[in-house]
Amino acid sequence: MTYAITQTCCNDATCVAVCPVNCIHPTPEERAFGSTEMLHIDPRACIDCGACADACPVDAIFPVDSLSAAQREYADINAAYYEGGEPDPDTTDGPNFHVWGEPVFGRSLPSDFGPLRVAVVGTGPAGMYAAQDLLLHTAAEVTLIDRLPVAGGLVRYGVAPDHPATKKVGDTFSRFHSHPRVRMHLGIEVGRDVTAEELAAHHDAVIYAVGASTDRRLGISGEDGPGCLSATSFVAWYNAHPEAVAQGVDLSAERVVVVGNGNVALDVARVLVADPEALAGTDIAAHALEALRASRVREVVVLGRRGPGDAAYTRSELLALKHLPGVELVVDDHDPRTGEAIDAAGAGDRAGLLRGLARVRTGAASPGPGRGADRRIVLRFHSEPVEILVDGDMRTVRVTDGDGDGDGEGAVDLAAGMLLRAIGYRGLPVPGLPFDEASGTVPHEGGRIAGLPGGYVVGWIKRGPSGGIGANRTCAAETVGTLLADAVAGTLPAPTGDAKAFRRLARRRNRRVVDARGLAAIDRAERDRGRRDGRPRVKLATVEELVATARAGRLLRLTR
Repeated sequence: MTYAITQTCCNDATCVAVCPVNCIHPTPEERAFGSTEMLHIDPRACIDCGACADACPVDAIFPVDSLSAAQREYADINAAYYEGGEPDPDTTDGPNFHVWGEPVFGRSLPSDFGPLRVAVVGTGPAGMYAAQDLLLHTAAEVTLIDRLPVAGGLVRYGVAPDHPATKKVGDTFSRFHSHPRVRMHLGIEVGRDVTAEELAAHHDAVIYAVGASTDRRLGISGEDGPGCLSATSFVAWYNAHPEAVAQGVDLSAERVVVVGNGNVALDVARVLVADPEALAGTDIAAHALEALRASRVREVVVLGRRGPGDAAYTRSELLALKHLPGVELVVDDHDPRTGEAIDAAGAGDRAGLLRGLARVRTGAASPGPGRGADRRIVLRFHSEPVEILVDGDMRTVRVTDGDGDGDGEGAVDLAAGMLLRAIGYRGLPVPGLPFDEASGTVPHEGGRIAGLPGGYVVGWIKRGPSGGIGANRTCAAETVGTLLADAVAGTLPAPTGDAKAFRRLARRRNRRVVDARGLAAIDRAERDRGRRDGRPRVKLATVEELVATARAGRLLRLTR
C-alpha cells in the first residue's frame, strides 16, 4: 500500500523533509518546485512508512487504499507525474528510484552569533513562516505585529470555511504565539499607531509580511454600483473579518456572476451554492450562514476571459466542484473554441478535466440546474463583462458572446443579482516604505527592501499575489537568509530602543493592544461558542468583540 497527496496540499514541502526514501517531488532543490499545483508521491518508491502523513500540516496525505470516492483520482494524479520522467529502476544505484542530490547548507552562522531582535509585521502564513525560521534556527527574539486584534491573516480570513484541513496549518503557526522568545502586539498598524522609523529604532530588523489586501478592478461602467463586489470583500464577509460589512450581501436573486477563474473564483462560487447545513459544521461567519440559509441563489456563472486550457484554477479545486453534493457543474458552449479545446485535450490537461460535463447555453434568465441537482455552477470561457446595467431592482451583466474582442458586439445580457470580481489581489503601500505602483509590491533584492537597511519583505507584498500558503515557506527562507547574511556582515543598523520601550510605545499609542494571553482568551471563547453549536469555532466578528474578549480573558486569569 502506498500513499498519495490529495486536494489540500499546501506545497510547503514539510513532507519532503521527512521522507526517508526521497519519493516526494518536486523538492525545494528542484527547478520544478513552486511551478506545480501540488507535490506528488511516487508509488514505485513509497515504502508505506507514513512519515509524510504525520508531518503534513494540512492533512493532505492518505494511504491509497483509504481514499474516498471523491479522492481516488489523486492516486492516478500522483502516479501520472512520474510517467516517463523518472530514471529506469535498473539504472539507479540505491534502494529507491530517485537519485539523492548533494546536501546543501545554505547558511553558515558564526559560533558567536548573538541574538537579534526582529519585528515581523503580519501574522499570516508569510510572516509566521519567517518567524518560525528565526525561532527554530537562531536565538532571535521576535515581535509579532498585526493591524487586527487577532492573529492568522490569510489562514483565518482567506481560506474558505469548507476547507478545514487547509486551516490546520494555523495550528502549526499558533504554537509560536506563546513561544518564550516571542512578544505579540495585535491591533497595532504601522503608519497609524507607529511609524516604520519607530519600529526600526526598536529592532535590529523588521520583516513586512502585509500581503495584498485589496483587489484589481474591471474598469467597466457600473462597477461601482450596488450589487457589484470584490471577491476580497465577499470572502471577508463569510469569514467574519472584522472590517467586513455583516449586512449588505444581496442573495435574493437566482443568479450570481463571478468574473475570473482562479481558485478564489471557485471558492466563492462553491460557497454560494453549497448546502448551508453542510457549512453549518464549519467556522463560517454566523451572519453569512444565516444569509445563505435564506439565499435564493441557484446558479453561479463563472466568467473566464480565455479558454479552458488557460484557466487559473488548480486541478484539485476543479475536481472538488465535480463532487459537490446537489450541485451540477456544466460548461457553457456559446463559443465553439471551448468545446474544441475540451475535446482535443489530453487526460492530464487542464481542459481535459472538463470532458464529460454537460454543455449548455447561458441565456438572459437562469434556466436552473438539470435533473437531480438543486443548484449549478456554469463555467463560461472566452467571455468577459462589458458593462453592468441597473434598472431599479433589476441588475444585468453584459458579457461578450464569442468574438472575444471586448467591444460589446455579439454580447449577451445575463440577469444577475450580484457580480463578484475575482481577477486578482493587489498590495497597498506601507507608509515609510518604497512602493512599486505597477506591481503593487515593495522593491527588494532577495527580500531586502531597496534603500532601507534593516527592512525586509516576505509573501505577496514581496513577490506579488501568486502562490498558495506553502509557497511562503521558501519565500520566507530566502528573506530570512538575506537578513542573517546582512547580520553576519554587520550591515544591520543598531537599534536605539529595547523591547520594553517598544511595548510602552505601542500601548501609549493604542490602549486596545492584544498580547499572547489576550489572543489565547479569544481562541478559548471562540472554541467554547463553537462547542455549544457543534462547530469548530464561532468567530468573533468585530474589533470591539475581539478586544473585549481579550481583556476579559486576561482579567479572569489574573483573578484566579
